[in-house]
Amino acid sequence: MSNARALVLGGLFLAASLPVLSHAAEGPAYGPELQGFEYPYPVQHFAFQSQGKSLQMGYMDVQPSGKANGQNIVLMHGKNFCGATWDSSIKALSAAGYRVIAPDQIGFCTSSKPDHYQYSFQQLANNTHALLEKLGIQKTLILGHSTGGMLATRYALLYPQQVERLALVNPIGLEDWKALGVPYRTVDQWNERELKLNAEGIRNYERNTYYAGHWKPEFDRWVDMLAGLNKGPGHVAVAWNSALIYDMIFTQPVYYEFKDLKMPTLLLIGTADTTAIGSDIAPPEVKARIGHYDVLGKQVAKLIPQSTLVEFPGLGHAPQMEEPARFHKALLDWLASQP
Repeated sequence: MSNARALVLGGLFLAASLPVLSHAAEGPAYGPELQGFEYPYPVQHFAFQSQGKSLQMGYMDVQPSGKANGQNIVLMHGKNFCGATWDSSIKALSAAGYRVIAPDQIGFCTSSKPDHYQYSFQQLANNTHALLEKLGIQKTLILGHSTGGMLATRYALLYPQQVERLALVNPIGLEDWKALGVPYRTVDQWNERELKLNAEGIRNYERNTYYAGHWKPEFDRWVDMLAGLNKGPGHVAVAWNSALIYDMIFTQPVYYEFKDLKMPTLLLIGTADTTAIGSDIAPPEVKARIGHYDVLGKQVAKLIPQSTLVEFPGLGHAPQMEEPARFHKALLDWLASQP
């Protein structure tokens, strides 16, 4: 039996013994590529070959609903988010005249969950670049949120001639957690953790870490999206890909290269955010000094040559979802001010 086959079968037996499957009554279950979950705009699929596998990326390509300004903007979602969670941003940007492309990265949401994949931000950036080539897009703006902020940064470093402007919303990776003393989790340890995910755990984590103890009923839709994907028929593959992605996030910092960004860059920071990968297993003295976005935003703004910092005091990890009108005014005002 191959190692890959043994791993999948082992995961199936492990998953069968875990309490996550007893939570089916909490909400809906979705297919391995989020089949059954409704996106705000039609989802198309980009088929391509990567690392010897036939893969497909789900994406939304939304034309301007207002007077077209001739500009494109690519939205890069976070780790616990999908293209669908950009719904209010897509609406606002489209109304302002932008063509909006919102892909789901490989391993996420409506896209393929390969049994093995060498995840890197360079690989995900290359996949996205191939999608944009297929769509005929030569120049674009990039808006990245959370883990998507790390990917957007890597994309801008790899393709500086294509990226005209860069905007980062509460990006993670504003610090290097491993260098600051956060212990390493193996992929197997991440996988064991991800197999146990359920709606209650997701909701508690996001309430405490993302939203400083605050919660809005509309956030439950996104909790059900993640929990439903995890407990559906793709449970084992979803958890395994999530584990590989967490290892990528932890081991591939972009922090040291913010100084190399060549384009005007906007940092949009909810200051109440405390997100830091591995903080749950970090020693108390390490945990106390990581995840302070009220400090991190200011520090990184000084590293990026052409940066603008906009802070949202009291808001958390996803200001575009907490206070959409306020967030989109700040974003659109900055975009309009750029030559």
